Amino acid sequence: MDSLVITLHSLVRWAIVIVGVVAVVRAWIGSRGNKPWTQMDDRLGLIFTSVMDLNLLLGLLLYFALSDITKAAFRDFGAAMSDPGLRFFAVEHILIMIIAVVVAHIGRSRSKKAASDAGKHKQAAIFFTLAMVLVLLAIPWERGLF
Repeated sequence: MDSLVITLHSLVRWAIVIVGVVAVVRAWIGSRGNKPWTQMDDRLGLIFTSVMDLNLLLGLLLYFALSDITKAAFRDFGAAMSDPGLRFFAVEHILIMIIAVVVAHIGRSRSKKAASDAGKHKQAAIFFTLAMVLVLLAIPWERGLF
């Protein structure tokens, strides 16, 4: 079961990266070029936050129930803090990713509430970019691409 969830968690990461990059690029182009906020822009924000939510749920399932890494970390949390690999998954990865999800949701909310199209694009650009930077920083790239 855990290998299936880990595989899904890893695959959904690519959906986040792809949709996130598209949403960020469209938001920056829209904010710089004074483009209208379209239904596509709104949908990209929805898809971006939705796939982040899905991956957060998969990650929480791994973190609290399935992962041998977090089980080992929880057995001796003090020792886990001195092991960079265990510390990454027990603290850093989950914390940064939760913050990224919150930031993406703030961006989606603020972009929906902005009064002008330029304001919508600007809010999406700032918050989606910040969320993507956090995601890219917290992905365990050394574990492979899939």
